[in-house]
Amino acid sequence: MKSAELLKEIKKLSLAEKLLLVEDVWDSIAQENEVPPLHEWQKRELDRRLSEYQKGGVEVIEASKVYEDLRNRYK
Repeated sequence: MKSAELLKEIKKLSLAEKLLLVEDVWDSIAQENEVPPLHEWQKRELDRRLSEYQKGGVEVIEASKVYEDLRNRYK
C-alpha cells in the first residue's frame, strides 16, 4: 500500500484507534533493534556532551530523580 493510500485510511480512524496504531508501529520499530541513523550535528553534540561528562564538567542526576521531579511538576 502506498503512503498516500495508507494515510487516507488512517484519517478514517478514531483518535483511540490512531493511538493504538501508533503504539503498534512504535513497538514494531523497537523489535527491529536497529539504531536510527544520526545526522552529523547529532554526532558532534553527543561527542561534545560525552567529553564534558568525562571532564567532570556536568552535574549527573539519577534518572529516578528526574522522573520524580517531572511527575511532581506535571501533577
